[in-house]
Amino acid sequence: MKPTEVDDALLRSWRLPAPEEDGDKESRGRVLVVAGSREIPGAAVLAATAAMRAGAGKLVVATAASAWQIVASALPEARVIPLPESQQGGFLPEGVEQLKSAANATAAVLVGPGMVDADMTCAFVQGVLALFKKSTVVLDALGMECVRAAKRFTQPVILTPHAGEMAHLTGGDKEEILADPVDVAARHAAGWNAVLALKGATTCIATADGRSWRHEARTPGLATSGSGDVLAGLIAGLAARGAAPEQAAVWGVALHARAGAQLAQRFGTVGYLARELAAEVPALMESLTP
Repeated sequence: MKPTEVDDALLRSWRLPAPEEDGDKESRGRVLVVAGSREIPGAAVLAATAAMRAGAGKLVVATAASAWQIVASALPEARVIPLPESQQGGFLPEGVEQLKSAANATAAVLVGPGMVDADMTCAFVQGVLALFKKSTVVLDALGMECVRAAKRFTQPVILTPHAGEMAHLTGGDKEEILADPVDVAARHAAGWNAVLALKGATTCIATADGRSWRHEARTPGLATSGSGDVLAGLIAGLAARGAAPEQAAVWGVALHARAGAQLAQRFGTVGYLARELAAEVPALMESLTP
């Protein structure tokens, strides 16, 4: 089936859940961002900020115990949970216990940005999936390592690999993936029973039931440190406020690209920073709302 092209007309016809005029922060959804490490604490900050800019109402961040104070000082809006670490800096599986208090009230969970220690991460993520069965779970970066063990998900999951990560997860060839990303995304979304956003200048989003979307954007400035963390945060924030997994992925990709285009107009084709992307998003969402 030919994928649907993602353009402004599609976005305007596929409206995001509107905030309740008399609602509170709980009505817009709680997002949990599990991210960062002592080496890369900023990934948690970038992803969490993006989730809030996308419209999530309440923010909880779980990050490395060695970095939690840095993250907390950068995110005054968040409750920050320090997690125990392995010697290599990965999150220990027993740290999942510290997330139990947030499980019932969390609409969306993002796991992966800035995390290290692949072996430990896989066991940790499996624990998160078991705990947050009622939440939409976005797996990004190292958080996707569990795909190799999980095989097929039994809950709402969004995966956000670029072609290199996809080759690693599937054992395939990067060039072959780039040659036909629509087919690759569709096959593996069905196989993993997940929404898959295969990122690139042309991003292909596919669902397990065979629907797919194609988004094309020439924004080379987005190929910069932290940009993927922002995209993952946007998707999680949109899911937290009530968007279905496929809508959160499509809108997240589109908003991320449009934010890059806005910054390119002001700063030039390259040179703008990932931390500047999220602030563009609220106005972009307003402009796409009829």
